[in-house]
Amino acid sequence: MSRRQGVPRMASDWWTISTSGNHGSLWRFPRRDELALDLMKRYARTLPLVALFCSSCSAVETTSADRFTRSGELIALSGGDAGAINACFTCHGLDGAGDGAGTPRLAGLDAGYLAAQLDAYADGRRRNPEMHAIAKRLSFRERVAVSGFYASMPYENRAVAWTREPPKLYRHGDPRRGLQACADCHGVQGQGVGMGNPPLAGQPAPYLTEQIEQWRLGERRSDPGNIMQHISRRLTPAEAAVLADYAHTLGGDPRRPALPATFRAGHRADSRSDVSAPRPHEAARPPAG
Repeated sequence: MSRRQGVPRMASDWWTISTSGNHGSLWRFPRRDELALDLMKRYARTLPLVALFCSSCSAVETTSADRFTRSGELIALSGGDAGAINACFTCHGLDGAGDGAGTPRLAGLDAGYLAAQLDAYADGRRRNPEMHAIAKRLSFRERVAVSGFYASMPYENRAVAWTREPPKLYRHGDPRRGLQACADCHGVQGQGVGMGNPPLAGQPAPYLTEQIEQWRLGERRSDPGNIMQHISRRLTPAEAAVLADYAHTLGGDPRRPALPATFRAGHRADSRSDVSAPRPHEAARPPAG
């Protein structure tokens, strides 16, 4: 997960929406995002009615409203306590597919993996100033909820033709250099092996390249056993770029949407863990081909 750089400085650079009624509020967000404007207007029109309804709710009805908030959708669209300017969809899209460059897709990823990434952003094991600020303002329950929302999103990846010879490092690694094959953990088709090893298929190549560099520099320290840090420091920049380009073109395979329960039931006792499944080296090795 990553955030767009550059926050508008001038008052004229912002849209401002004020809701009416005793429960009115003021929302501000960049003018550059017309889609955000349309969505926030819709929410602004409904907020007075929601506030009026909730003001006379019984305890049972309030519980129902709380369940809606915990669904994760409201957090993804409004930003929750992180604020509307930090709403997830403004960078990751309404469909959770990312922007095709530096912002990754979230749709269809394992809920436990996504929640673990938010934890890592919050405690500094993944360094990104904007994501750190956002994750810190989300409660544990909110992180699980919004992760479950994106995990349940459908995502259909389409393989891109690879016209060169597939990089041997992806399927076979290089034992002489201590390099494990990418396919061991991420799958021959980039689909991910187990819930804790994310798919690479469908992720933007620039994002994948950036993450390898983050591991190499120690800016990302969220994988068990520091396996990715070990691998990243043995790859040349050219090898990292080719692997990222190749992984991006893979077709993956359809995966059943993960639910928040995946995270709660499978999370290991080790609080430093970044997965909700066996460690990568414990996963079955796919046949080389």
